[in-house]
Amino acid sequence: MKSFTSFVLAAAVTSVAATGSVYGEALPSGQVDFGTFTAPASGGEFVEVNVTSSLISLATKFLEKDQPDVAQVLKGLQLVRVNVIGMTEANRSDIESRVQAIRKELEAKGWERIVKVQQKSDDVGVYIKTQNKDTVQGVVVVVMDGKKQAVFVNVVGDIKPEQLSMLGEKLHIDPLKQIGDKIEK
Repeated sequence: MKSFTSFVLAAAVTSVAATGSVYGEALPSGQVDFGTFTAPASGGEFVEVNVTSSLISLATKFLEKDQPDVAQVLKGLQLVRVNVIGMTEANRSDIESRVQAIRKELEAKGWERIVKVQQKSDDVGVYIKTQNKDTVQGVVVVVMDGKKQAVFVNVVGDIKPEQLSMLGEKLHIDPLKQIGDKIEK
């Protein structure tokens, strides 16, 4: 009985340790965990897009012949995540708190805030994580569009700064497009 108890205890410790290492793995350098979002209970706007490396690779193969410059940018990407959440009276406080927490975490982890716009009730923040001075590992765009919606974007991969404008244009991320335009000038 004693050996059975020891065996069960050892198996439990091993499985907890294995589970901890799976869940404790660090995210890639440019990836940010925004957490899980849920649609507003009142049926407000909710968009969730997760484009992973396998889908990016497939898109790259389709674009290589007709748009080789776009395909080259896509080859460096690992993930594109976009969340758009309609804000209601019920979720506004939670969303606003989450935006502030994400921004604080990014700054604490060494992300560089390159755009901050606060105009009327709009609030935009754009952050980049760089490796050396010639490669962007990740881009995060956090937007509070008045009291209507919040937008969270994370682009992960090795991106040259001069490619940001094209990436912003192709992914329809205006703040990213504008940043790329400024870097190119």
